[in-house]
Amino acid sequence: MSDPAPNPNQSPPSSGADVPRRKRSAMEVLRELRQPKVAVMLALGFSSGLPFLLTANTFGYWLRDEGTSLKAIGFISWVGFAYAFKVYWSPLVDSVDLPLLGRLGRRRGWMLLCQIMVALGLVGMAAVGTSAGLVAIGAFALLVAFASATQDIAIDAWRIEAASGPQEVGLMTSAAQLGYRIALLVTDAAIIAAAERVGWPISYVAMAVLMGVGIVATFFAFEPLQAERVLHTKAPLLSLRGLRDAVIGPFVDFFAKHKATGLVMLLAVALYRLPDFVMGPMYNPYYHDLGISKDAVALVRGSFGLVATFVGLAAAGLSAIRIGLLPTLIVGLVLEGIGTAAFAILALHVDTATFAAVMTLDSFAQAFAGVALVTYMSSLTSLGYTATQYAMLSSTYAVLGKFAKGFSGVAVDSLTPTYGLLGAYATAFLATALTAIPPLLLFVLLWRMQLRKEAAQAG
Repeated sequence: MSDPAPNPNQSPPSSGADVPRRKRSAMEVLRELRQPKVAVMLALGFSSGLPFLLTANTFGYWLRDEGTSLKAIGFISWVGFAYAFKVYWSPLVDSVDLPLLGRLGRRRGWMLLCQIMVALGLVGMAAVGTSAGLVAIGAFALLVAFASATQDIAIDAWRIEAASGPQEVGLMTSAAQLGYRIALLVTDAAIIAAAERVGWPISYVAMAVLMGVGIVATFFAFEPLQAERVLHTKAPLLSLRGLRDAVIGPFVDFFAKHKATGLVMLLAVALYRLPDFVMGPMYNPYYHDLGISKDAVALVRGSFGLVATFVGLAAAGLSAIRIGLLPTLIVGLVLEGIGTAAFAILALHVDTATFAAVMTLDSFAQAFAGVALVTYMSSLTSLGYTATQYAMLSSTYAVLGKFAKGFSGVAVDSLTPTYGLLGAYATAFLATALTAIPPLLLFVLLWRMQLRKEAAQAG
């Protein structure tokens, strides 16, 4: 007998320790995939992922094409700090209804505003180009990153609140990650092929037009009613009580629930994506300096990378169900480390087959690790503080990586006199792969703590 039909406005249990008593059959999962909100989540995930690389790796490719130095590319990647600092304005997204757009609901109003801002920022980057100087194009990139980070706050909150239970959180997360990864392929592969033919400015305008996918999805989304009721029972933000609850409440709630273990959780989350983040701005300059054509990069990413991404998303979801979330996070870290180290091979030998193999491994590893981490962070949030708590967690994992990647160009330049340019790249990739070890040890510790707790409860 199947489970009762889920209520779309019921919020999921907040504790990450909640484990479904019965695994759903394949047919039940397939039936849930037909829900309209899953399609909406797919489109919102696409909208969330679209701006990310346009102010990061792909932006670096554009700048390198124009002869910008690696140091400048590394430092300008710091516009991505908007993603790391979003926790500081997330209480506004949790507590304030926007004028006019707020008629759509709190979550949808913020989504729509941010989607419009992202589109305008991308058009601005295309209009000023690199000829106006790095400050001008960097300012528009910062606008895109800020609006994109704020959009993520609202979309992440909607994803968690729109789910009817912990299993559906995983389903919505998978849909969001699938849309996000498709957007990354568009902005990491299709745009490169387009730039080869029509130039970077027109390609960026095309990306602004694609933000329309998110705008349409926002109008089709529903406002999670139970979460809306909880949010509207709180004191007004401008009152002393409301301000205290908006700013301090989410953190008090988090540590009251997880106590000292919460610090270990935050540290593990903070370090989790370092293997992916640290050398992020150097990937596309690396391909450029290896002499790999834009068409080759786009073809491999859009074929082998696409398939590997889909397989990684599915494998992470299956792994979380079969072996548990914490073991899945550990597997994700091993894959991240190996995937990052594999890029060093290209400095020794580069051909289409080798490049395809490395990209396939990296795409699988990033998709797997991404689903594992997002599902884990989602399980740690509480109703009424969803946006702020998830922003706190996602900012935690972003801040260190965003800071470190700003020095990636300096690292490669400083290693070049000793190892040569390609040797410097290879050395930096190998060193970055080692950053997977500390978070791996922390998640092993959390897993052992969980097993001891379960054994004590069973006894």
